[in-house]
Amino acid sequence: MQSPKELNLNEKLLDITRELVCLTPDNDELPLRVMRTLIEDPEIQAVQEYANAVAIVRLGFNDHGPVHMRTVCRNALKMLRILHQAGVKTSLETEQTGSFADSITAVMLAGFLHDYGMSITRQDHELYSGIMTYSVINRILDECLPSPKDINRRVAVRSIAMEAILGHMGGRKIHTLEAGLILIADGCDMTKGRARIPMEINTKPMVGDIHKYSANSIETVHITKGEQKPIKIEVMMSSDVGFFQIEEVLIPKINASPAKNLVELYAGVIEQEPKKYL
Repeated sequence: MQSPKELNLNEKLLDITRELVCLTPDNDELPLRVMRTLIEDPEIQAVQEYANAVAIVRLGFNDHGPVHMRTVCRNALKMLRILHQAGVKTSLETEQTGSFADSITAVMLAGFLHDYGMSITRQDHELYSGIMTYSVINRILDECLPSPKDINRRVAVRSIAMEAILGHMGGRKIHTLEAGLILIADGCDMTKGRARIPMEINTKPMVGDIHKYSANSIETVHITKGEQKPIKIEVMMSSDVGFFQIEEVLIPKINASPAKNLVELYAGVIEQEPKKYL
């Protein structure tokens, strides 16, 4: 059974997907069909929940489950909407190998499934995610794009989604804007709610402690339209320990992203002037 927070995020994901569909030529509803499938699929839910058990209970890390994966998906779709409204084309659009609707679909698949591999282990989990999600993505695309004439769309969407999943840790070179948004969106999920459960259940020192303590100090992360660049990310924290999340997690991901030059980043402690990083 999905938690109230998951259900709330489901509604927000459906809302932003509907907004994005309205921005596509001919109101292409492929993204909406895929989003509904992702939300309702029982296997996806089960894997996400088990991934969270591995991350939190076994390894002492912060949330890597259904709430996190939904949040990353929503973060990426927010940035995609901002870029589209600013006139920035996706890689599929620029290369004329797919539509804006295809890019939306690839981004939501990657965001919703990127941490599948955490159900196995932390090390190289992005590679395990790629292995595990290949058949899932094929199944969803076959269901939502069943016509044989849509094979080129299925191939393009799957390829972009796989690049984003495999590249979301920033350790492998990625080349598309779509994959770059997932990289940044993942780094942006750092608020204190993500660390609440491991803070409550783990009392002994563990390898992942710095992640949960730094995440626990992050109060808000806002993704909005930028002033000098299309996207503005503003992070506010309750204490300096949160700068670990900024400098060791988020900034390396932004620097590794093809969307780097489209983002401005501000971070600071509450009641102090935020520092401009990028």
